[in-house]
Amino acid sequence: MAGTRIVLTGPECTGKTTLASALAEHFGAPWVPEAARRFAETATEPLSAATVEPIARLWITAADAALAQSPPLCFFDTDLVSTVVYARHYYGQCPAWIEAAARTRRADLYLLGTPDLPWTPDGIRDRPLHRETLFADFGSVLRGLGARTVLLSGKGPARTAAAVRAIETLLRRD
Repeated sequence: MAGTRIVLTGPECTGKTTLASALAEHFGAPWVPEAARRFAETATEPLSAATVEPIARLWITAADAALAQSPPLCFFDTDLVSTVVYARHYYGQCPAWIEAAARTRRADLYLLGTPDLPWTPDGIRDRPLHRETLFADFGSVLRGLGARTVLLSGKGPARTAAAVRAIETLLRRD
């Protein structure tokens, strides 16, 4: 199957980046880092409602660049679903074009990390007490998109093994 897109998604500290990297290595596929983190790490001003659209555009540019290489499999450390969830959470709304793009750019599989890993501050993360609410919000948005979603829980090798099984099942099915 050409162009299978797998997204690691969920609230803060659910192992998305670690898992995206490990899965890309395991499957010999590229992965695209989280756009919001890259934006926040280089921003000269705090994130705000005005930065939602530039973050979305940054993700689209990075995703399109990765997919232009026509990899048979590509991993994404979040996608526009995260932009939708966090824009609604922080600012009460998300620009309509981003919500529409999240639908049209829906991935083949979303691996939704449960908030069962410890929260670790890193200068960007700021919602340790909102992880359960955000987890529910991610689930709601993914259901609304009709996205194929697998919940990931557990620590270390167990979480990775569950992700590998989900991806192998998808690849066999499709």
